[in-house]
Amino acid sequence: MTVTTQNPAVAQVDSSVNTESLTQVTRYKVYTQRQFDKIEPLKRLSPEQRFEIEVVANVLPFRVNEYVIQELINWDNVPNDPVFQLTFPQRGMIAPEDYDRMADLIKRGADRKEITQLASEIHGHLNPHPAGQQEMNVPVYEGEPLGGMQHKYRETVLFFPSQGQVCHSYCTFCFRWAQFVGNTELRFASHEAEKLHGYLKNEPEVTDLLFTGGDPMVMRTRHWENYLEPFLTPELEHVQTIRIGTKSLTFWPQRYVTDEDADDLLRLLERLVNQGKHIALMAHFNHWQEMQTPIVREAIRRLRDAGVVIRAQAPLIDHINNDPDIWVRMWHEQVQMGIIPYYMFVERDTGAKRYFELPLARTHEVYQQAIQKVSGLARTARGPSMSAGPGKVEIQGITEINGEKVFVLRFIQGRNPDWVQRPFFAKYDPEATWLDDLKPAFGADKFFFEDEYAQMAGDGKIIY
Repeated sequence: MTVTTQNPAVAQVDSSVNTESLTQVTRYKVYTQRQFDKIEPLKRLSPEQRFEIEVVANVLPFRVNEYVIQELINWDNVPNDPVFQLTFPQRGMIAPEDYDRMADLIKRGADRKEITQLASEIHGHLNPHPAGQQEMNVPVYEGEPLGGMQHKYRETVLFFPSQGQVCHSYCTFCFRWAQFVGNTELRFASHEAEKLHGYLKNEPEVTDLLFTGGDPMVMRTRHWENYLEPFLTPELEHVQTIRIGTKSLTFWPQRYVTDEDADDLLRLLERLVNQGKHIALMAHFNHWQEMQTPIVREAIRRLRDAGVVIRAQAPLIDHINNDPDIWVRMWHEQVQMGIIPYYMFVERDTGAKRYFELPLARTHEVYQQAIQKVSGLARTARGPSMSAGPGKVEIQGITEINGEKVFVLRFIQGRNPDWVQRPFFAKYDPEATWLDDLKPAFGADKFFFEDEYAQMAGDGKIIY
């Protein structure tokens, strides 16, 4: 099988790769909650297990494709298989009382309207938009708020293209689960490329644009051309880095190898690179198991040959990667493949957090034990990091100062840039799972940033 691009280095699928394995699953086929009975391997589970999945899938978004089912999940290890936990809902993901209420509706054959109404009520308990995303991050252009964008930090703008508001499959831990539950009031999306470009032309301090979603890599290349080609003009020269947040290397690596417009996409990205833009694919790998298929390795090779830099990030989450050795192997293999380990996140305070979250003390323990076992090339991974309202807060350590056990914290990124790299201390709390659970150390009434952040929250503004 030959794949033609302008770059000779990307011109053919690697001859060392088994092309039969690359083409084994080429047609994208997706399953949602309404197609449970079509997923053959699920029939290996007990009726009780299948019912539990169905109940939770009526509350939290569910979407999985044939590649994930056939190539990534070890069905002999279900339900403990990490990719199964990553994609199939589990009973513990919603509160017991909410589970019982939804189970009762399904058992008595309630109509879709009643089920949807209850699901919407449950959604309200799950903190659908953490960290002030709807209230504090929305930029203004020509006097109007741009609802499909976020501008939380001075140098970086987030853009949610309307064509990218789904994913090839859905992660059960997703902190943007509210994008996919059918309630447009909970969704970020924009289809107005001209307003994006117009806003950025007037914001010379912005150097980085992050395309996010959903997963923007579900978009066809012709849509990418509309968004990206204007960045080759002098007016947008200050936007030096285009980041693309995507889970496609796990859920559909065919996007870069066998999709009918895969070559066109690679040529477009390569053209931007050749014109001096830094193209960063912000890949999400939660477990080394996601990186083992021949086609994902070929996709990584082709992206790198096109000049794309791949950075990998993931939250530390129970039931999937709560083990230092998993991170050691994952980081080691990423470095071998030319991927840069970037972030270990703390599971956000939203959605199915009750099932996935871990005490902050445990997150630091896993990070510390893992980072000690890899070379310096893998120690580019920062963390554990909380993407909280005030900014990205890193747990730097746990120590004792003047007889008081404390968390040592710092801002990696902050709503006020002056907060960045300022260390601060919180009382050690073995049960705390998020920044909001922590109290200042040494008898202080509040953390140094709290008053200023409260003012920002009241004004709905950001200090640049």
